Amino acid sequence: MKRRDFLKNIGLAAAGAAVAPELMAASPALPAEDVKIKGELNDVNIGFRSLKADVKRQLTVVIVGAGNRGTVYTDYALKYPDVVKIVGVSDINPDRAQRMAKKHNIPADRIYGDFHEIMAVPKFADAMIIATPDDVHFEPCMMALALGYDVLLEKPMAQTAEQCRRLLAQSRKYGRILATCHVLRYAPYFLALRHFITNGTIGDLVSIQHMEPIQYAHMSHSYVRGKWRDSKQTTPIILAKSCHDLDIIRWLVDSPCESIVADGSIYLFKESMAPAGAPARCTDGCPHEANCPYSAIDIYVRKKGYLYVFDNLDKNDDNAIMERLRTTEYGRCVYHCDNDQPDHYVADMVFKGGVTSSFTMDAFTPWGGRRTRVMGTRGMIEGDMKSFTITDFRTRKTSVWNMDVNEVAEYKGAGHGGGDLALFRDFVEAVAYQDPARLSSTVDVSIESHLMGFAAEKSRKSGRKEKP
Repeated sequence: MKRRDFLKNIGLAAAGAAVAPELMAASPALPAEDVKIKGELNDVNIGFRSLKADVKRQLTVVIVGAGNRGTVYTDYALKYPDVVKIVGVSDINPDRAQRMAKKHNIPADRIYGDFHEIMAVPKFADAMIIATPDDVHFEPCMMALALGYDVLLEKPMAQTAEQCRRLLAQSRKYGRILATCHVLRYAPYFLALRHFITNGTIGDLVSIQHMEPIQYAHMSHSYVRGKWRDSKQTTPIILAKSCHDLDIIRWLVDSPCESIVADGSIYLFKESMAPAGAPARCTDGCPHEANCPYSAIDIYVRKKGYLYVFDNLDKNDDNAIMERLRTTEYGRCVYHCDNDQPDHYVADMVFKGGVTSSFTMDAFTPWGGRRTRVMGTRGMIEGDMKSFTITDFRTRKTSVWNMDVNEVAEYKGAGHGGGDLALFRDFVEAVAYQDPARLSSTVDVSIESHLMGFAAEKSRKSGRKEKP
């Protein structure tokens, strides 16, 4: 079944919850009065699709960028080896390339370093995954499309609006499928949420309030110390972290965004907020380390968080972790970094037809996972990526949809609420049948939310309302 037909027919889908980072606290429980009817909505027209792609032959795929996200997608081939085979790898880090090659039995002559190496040889697979850093998306994708590859491109698509438009033009020029990794569209939770918006359960859609809580340790790891700390080297945080959210809002509203206004800044993570005597590194005998929630020693050594960024590391060797903190950017004091990404961000949008949406991105939360309120003329939906509650205005009845009810074991543990592998399944089918309609995140639709993000950042800096 094509994804667009599936979206018309699906009532509800059940899946395992998303895998949370090690440091992420549990989400607040549902109100006591709602627990009594937990999962009631799951009994309505339940439907789901297996994560195994429906193809007539095994597809071959090459991976450019063998880090965390590249591993997520290529592990699909280990789960369903008769569907996909990884036949080539490119990564500037030899250890990562070799690790990927060993896992998938990739021959030595198909292991490449810099992406220019793999682009210098003729096409030798059906499709390519590009999961490199943000600033290395545009060029390899343009080259891959010209070589004839269908491409799955990690988000954000590119660093500028103009580059996004050029990618769209390139995919059309060569007649290739180009999909963006807007994985939340494929998560059963958001599919169910969209169903109850589009089927009229809450009347006409009027407004959406959507929040992305980054989580305090994740913010310090990725956007203060880590590789996304510099918006000029990567992309602005509204795209680097939250283009998923802009995409989901646009998808739920199902209408073009006509204007956006945004604001945000760095409140905490700057020199002027450093406590007295705080050294350049947490490992330099900081007098505040014992009480600082952003302590690198606490996050990486005691709580073992985010250690995937360190190659060839024994996670149980605290001395080895401490050495990494003494020698890499991840050991720096959060008040003494070269970061420029806002730690709180707000944006208000108006869509064609009059629907409005407000978006909040905030670093200062103990948990992650999106929070969404959807207001309609006859009811309201409120959810947290695990469950949502629908309130009917007339009857005052509340009903709950919950991911844990009728849980499908196949989805359990899959990232982004099952969206990671569901996206890859649909990409494989789109390539196998040369049918982009099997995807809901092709470049021609994903570009809209990217343009919204660039407009939001322009508004944040100019103080003016902008058009995407």
